This record gives sequence, C-alpha cells and structure tokens, in this order.
Amino acid sequence: MVGLIETGISGLDSMLYGGVPKDNQIILAGGPGAGKTLLAFEFIYKGAKMGETGIFFALEEDPKKIIQNAKEAFSEFTDIDDLIKSGKIIIDGNKMISAAFQGAGQSDVEFGSIVSSIEDTIVKNHATRAVLDSSSALELVIRDPQIYRRSMWALAANFRRLGVTSLLTAEIQNPDRKDLIFKPEHFIFDGMIIMYLSGDESRRIRALEIIKMRGHDHSFVTAPYDITASGFDVFSPEAISK
Repeated sequence: MVGLIETGISGLDSMLYGGVPKDNQIILAGGPGAGKTLLAFEFIYKGAKMGETGIFFALEEDPKKIIQNAKEAFSEFTDIDDLIKSGKIIIDGNKMISAAFQGAGQSDVEFGSIVSSIEDTIVKNHATRAVLDSSSALELVIRDPQIYRRSMWALAANFRRLGVTSLLTAEIQNPDRKDLIFKPEHFIFDGMIIMYLSGDESRRIRALEIIKMRGHDHSFVTAPYDITASGFDVFSPEAISK
C-alpha cells in the first residue's frame, strides 16, 4: 500500500482518502482570489505541526508578504513565527528568479540555476514538503514551450528523487469548470487539484476538485470550501459523513 502524507487541511484529506501519496508532485491550479497561495502555505504549516520540515519557495511575492498574508488570513495560527524560528517552516525568496534573469540569457541554463538553488535548500534543511509559488514565474524564465515542458518534467523527477512531496501553484485563465483548459505540465505532475471561483462580486462561490492523483483513489466530487481563521474548511461529502 502506498504511503500517504496528510495535508492536515480540513475536508481535503477526506477527499484524498487519507492524504497525498508520499513523494507525489501536485499541481494546485486556480484563478485569482481562489486562495492557492494560502492553501499551499497551510500545507507547509500543517506539515510543520506534524514535525515535518517544509519550504515555501516564493518565486513572485516577497517572503515577508507571504507571511503577513498568512497571519492575516489564519489568525488562529499563532505559532507561525515560532515554526519559522525553529526551521520547520522556511520561506525562501524570489531572488532565484532575479538571479536567473541576470544569467547567460539561455532559458535552460537559467532554469537549471533555479532548480539547483531549490535542491540545495531542500537537501540542506532535510525538507520533506515543498511549495513552488508559482509556475507563471518559471514560464517567464523559459519561453520555449518544449524546453519548458522538459524542464518541468525534470523538476518533478528531481523532487521525487529527493523524497519531497510538493505543490506547484498555477494560474488558470478561466475560473469556471466548463472553461477549464489543460496545459502540458498538467499531465506531467502526479496530481492536480483545481480551485474554482465563480459568481459575481456580490456572491462568490469557491469550490475544489481533485482532477487526478496518480497511484491513489480519490473523490471526484466538486466540494465547496471556505477560508477561515483556523484554516481551509472543505465541505466534502466524505468529511460530512464521518
């Protein structure tokens, strides 16, 4: 039986029938405002609470902003600073992307420097969970679609080799299920979770769906979710029936 890693997120582990297969690499996709970065942070936070070391690679936003937003959204996570000080949560910066743009001008070389920095940080800190936020930053470095796809495959394979379970956040242009368009990297990664945001400004509806999870069964229900002071709450039928 495959070993499972609990996300620690209320309702999501029920949809995953126990958790994410160990060493799986997951795409977490959604439109603006869906809460991708916050859910990814909670994945790292809940892992730290269970004794795992997790690294959040903030490739676009300032790490200080990531922490500030998490504290504001999850006001009951009062030990974020303590977990950061103890090294259980590591927020690495967007300096990797800046350094890549100052490189030789070859996308594969620039991407290689980013991957090398990521791997060094993971190995140095013995991390078992990682988040890359987000794939759009990597797309800016790699313009050629074929090189990008090959590079993403290599990235997923390297994470697997290092024994890391990861989330890669990704933007989707249309937040509604009927307009979903899959990109090449969506087929490379082991799993894919989509966060939908529908409705108008006066009535926004958030819902989550597990599209695939290689090597493990999961729920195919699209479940609504809420972002609360104590974390995400996914209202899955599996969780409600318990």
